[in-house]
Amino acid sequence: MTGFGARLAQARSSRGPLCLGIDPHPELLRAWDLPVTAAGLAAFCDVCVDAYAGFAMVKPQVAFFEAHGSAGFAVLERTTAALQAHGVLVLADAKRGDIGSTMAAYATAWAGDSPLAADAVTASPYLGFGSLRPLLEVAAQNDRGVFVLAATSNPEGSTVQRADAGGRTVAQLIVDHVAQANQGATEAAGSVGVVVGATVLQPPDLSELGGPVLVPGVGAQGGHAEALAGLGGAASHQLWPAVSREVLRAGPRVAELRAAAERMRDTVRYLDAG
Repeated sequence: MTGFGARLAQARSSRGPLCLGIDPHPELLRAWDLPVTAAGLAAFCDVCVDAYAGFAMVKPQVAFFEAHGSAGFAVLERTTAALQAHGVLVLADAKRGDIGSTMAAYATAWAGDSPLAADAVTASPYLGFGSLRPLLEVAAQNDRGVFVLAATSNPEGSTVQRADAGGRTVAQLIVDHVAQANQGATEAAGSVGVVVGATVLQPPDLSELGGPVLVPGVGAQGGHAEALAGLGGAASHQLWPAVSREVLRAGPRVAELRAAAERMRDTVRYLDAG
């Protein structure tokens, strides 16, 4: 199989630079006149799969599936498989991070040979970047990707992420570690990316990253899609705006949801114009 970075670049060229979220929040389920149950979750995801079939990457928020226990995880497994059957790359937004054998088990679950495994997974490095080694290794062995949290938009994040780490911020340290991981890759397009919030006022330097940048927070959370070019010095083709509720509010009809997603994709196509 081709590495995740190369598959992501190919998907972008044919399907556009947008990552759509599936966030089955209870409020959205109720807004779609669906029960806040596993059955409601499944109906919500079925609509999303039909609407998002022609897009490059979709990011299910794992927490909203986990809230329904084993039945929720079963819905996540089916949704992942259905999206992939349409050629969509699936990024599991699990934000896993731990140490030792526990991290190795997470790696198997989300990046190994498991029904939960997706094309890529988000991870938290804030037990030390080295704690992610099992995940990075398993992902590389299975041609999957990892998006590492670097600079998030929540106000509390800066107390850790902007702390000094030997003359650079902790967020910059994380980015630099990811850049090193991509330098060791055999393919030109790195499969390890970072997450940098769209509303972060002082993003880390991304110019040497060598991998993709997931940029959540566009739309409902206050990030402006038109202002992302040049974020942290990253090349525009590295940036992946991530949009969830701004588009999901257009549901529950498949046609309206797809139209909202297409409008957002048209808004961010300028990132590939050059």
